[in-house]
Amino acid sequence: MELQKQRNFDPAFRGLATACGILVVALVGGIFWELYRGSALSLEKFGLGFLFSQSWNPVTEQFGAASSIFGTLVSTAIAMVLAVPLSLIIALFLVELAPPRVSRVVGAAIELLAAIPSIIYGMWGLFVFAPFMADYVQPFLARVGGDLPFFKGPPMGIGMLTAGIILALMILPFITSVTRDIFLMVPAVVKESAYGMGSTTWEVSRKVTIPYGIQGIVGACFLGLGRAIGETMAVTFVIGNRHEISASLFAAANSIASTLANEFTEASEEIYLSSLVELGLVLFAVTFLLQLVAQIWLKRTKRKMGVA
Repeated sequence: MELQKQRNFDPAFRGLATACGILVVALVGGIFWELYRGSALSLEKFGLGFLFSQSWNPVTEQFGAASSIFGTLVSTAIAMVLAVPLSLIIALFLVELAPPRVSRVVGAAIELLAAIPSIIYGMWGLFVFAPFMADYVQPFLARVGGDLPFFKGPPMGIGMLTAGIILALMILPFITSVTRDIFLMVPAVVKESAYGMGSTTWEVSRKVTIPYGIQGIVGACFLGLGRAIGETMAVTFVIGNRHEISASLFAAANSIASTLANEFTEASEEIYLSSLVELGLVLFAVTFLLQLVAQIWLKRTKRKMGVA
């Protein structure tokens, strides 16, 4: 009787799950269509030149996305370079090395960090972290960096480097929490077999734990990447909001999200508003492209590691 009830429920569950899947695809398609429709005027006027132009002048109605794309990619890259290794190390420490009591306390603190609103990170970044960067970190980097173009310019505190570090702090709790849960899901018998063969903790982590959870780790990294690439308020506070491309990480810059946050309410002309919507379309396309590249890379990595 119970089995018959379950069989009767299966088609309904299958239909509900299929409908939810279709709804997600429809939402993505709807967002793309609205962005494309809203940016039609800008697409017609500027064409592909919109992607490569640094010009952003509402007075002359000349717009280009190059500086915003550059700022988005560089600040996100800084955040991922800093956050991903740190997250993996913290997750491995919590799962493999830390005593249970320490693991619980640190794990709870990390999850608490993930719950802090982005505007709090932005305010803290502007009033506390940016002065610290201007007084200590940027002068130090300018001294040890020598003639490198990345560390040229006055240490103002705000700029691309500060925005990247703030983003790293924001995404680190997400990546760490998910990665820790993935490491906890590795079957104990698999790790014990490796320990039984004389492997050290580092060897078990490198050859068993990480390969076993590689797909989930990539998913965690993309959870962080998705937040970093679209983060608005925190970046707007500390990046400087200037439409110019500079090799210096100390220089003020902007990102697509910060440009939208700063200027959407000021867009009184149709072409101005359409250009901002096209920036949103570019952000949508960049995110989709990165997802595609990650999936290809993940398949190759799994093949190389021999993971099914």
